Amino acid sequence: MEEDSHSQSASLKEFYIPSYVLLLDSESETVPDVPRCPVLVFINSKSGGQLGGDLLVTYRSLLNKNQVFDVGEEAPDKALRRIYLNLETLKANGDAYATQIQERLRIIVAGGDGTAGWLLGVVCDLKLSHPPPIATVPLGTGNNLPFAFGWGKKNPGTDRHAVEQFLRHVMNAKEMKIDNWHILMRMRAPKEGSCDPIAPLELPHSLHAFGRVSATDELNKEGYHTFRGGFWNYFSMGMDAQVSYAFHSERKLHPEKFKNQLVNQSTYAKLGCTQGWFFASLVHPSSHNIAQLAKVKVMKKCGQWRDLEIPSSIRSIVCLNLPSFSGGLNPWGTPNTKKSQYKDFTPPYVDDGLLEVVGFRDAWHGLVLYAPSGHGTRLAQAHRICFEFHKGGADHTFMRIDGEPWKQPLPVDDDTVVVEISHHGQVNILATRDCQSKSVRDPSSSPSQHGTEDCQSDDDSSHGGEEHRKFGAAETFKIPEDIDISHIS
Repeated sequence: MEEDSHSQSASLKEFYIPSYVLLLDSESETVPDVPRCPVLVFINSKSGGQLGGDLLVTYRSLLNKNQVFDVGEEAPDKALRRIYLNLETLKANGDAYATQIQERLRIIVAGGDGTAGWLLGVVCDLKLSHPPPIATVPLGTGNNLPFAFGWGKKNPGTDRHAVEQFLRHVMNAKEMKIDNWHILMRMRAPKEGSCDPIAPLELPHSLHAFGRVSATDELNKEGYHTFRGGFWNYFSMGMDAQVSYAFHSERKLHPEKFKNQLVNQSTYAKLGCTQGWFFASLVHPSSHNIAQLAKVKVMKKCGQWRDLEIPSSIRSIVCLNLPSFSGGLNPWGTPNTKKSQYKDFTPPYVDDGLLEVVGFRDAWHGLVLYAPSGHGTRLAQAHRICFEFHKGGADHTFMRIDGEPWKQPLPVDDDTVVVEISHHGQVNILATRDCQSKSVRDPSSSPSQHGTEDCQSDDDSSHGGEEHRKFGAAETFKIPEDIDISHIS
């Protein structure tokens, strides 16, 4: 038994970070060899019922408690700011150990898709020359991000054995790039009332980046409300977001009813029935169908917008970055390019600078995704997408970013309501060897065509500026003026 304990302790040293590397002005200490896979762990203790709290306890018992963070106690941008400033100070003093820690550093985030998106956005905002790659622990309801990169979609074990096994997978994981996307919404300020997004009570994490821009933001226009944010997995609009909104609202009002993943998923299905998603043709007003609500334009090549024809029966539209939606389903599938209607389509690569645009009529239509080759109505692959809402089409709609929904009021007398999505950048993510996501950088994928150069059309000069270059997830992250962040590696 003592040998087993010693072996386990030795293996954990490969992930352990000494306190002097993590804390400012801490005492120097004798340190072992540089770990092969030093990790910072961020856990949402409120995710997964009590699983998040249990996981936090286990990680802190196995590693240095100072390298394990509860995002509810300390925001990840603040924690990373402190750690990276300390690393820069140590490196400036010639500390080779700290330099190697920084070069090998990996991040683990445990929570729902919102928490994972929050961490990805923070790392994106840091603008590091060699940002640490991120592994995602499936601790939420949908778990689309973890599933897309091979980490599974079931809530993990929280005991010592399960955590040690996950750490070994992190050490052996491969790095991939993942696209991220900027979303902008603009409308005239209404004569009365508010057009701010109506969240389901307290909003989870990823949508904290979706809010009204400041008066000094270059995106701001006098007399208009302008909102901005970003996403990693998908943006959806329509009835699927309405059902999600009902679920999140119910969970916030009655958290005691949502203690495990199975209960959450069954409740979600029940709400799909009560909201009319299964009988949309009978209870859903046709005026809220996507084609009646908005005109959609897409850009695949730089500066070339075209109108996208949306079938009149489509009640939900999804702009998808990853091949994982609603708990691991793939709405795009693999198009047969021999068919004329799919000749310009490619498989869904996560780093090709393109979104897959898919439509659904109702929940029954969504059930086709459970078939081996099932897919939604493929509409387009686009580098940019623009929704122009028809004046008076509706007084509200429902939208969703990475699983987190809101109710969006629309001024009925405004013909300038637009939502535009554009490619923003990329970060590094960790994937297991058998992940389902595909990369254009993988020689075995051999795409016939993929990606487009990151571009802005001539009529889009307003989308420039520092605020657009930031993803928006790390508003409190500030590097002192005497440190050049571009040299942080």
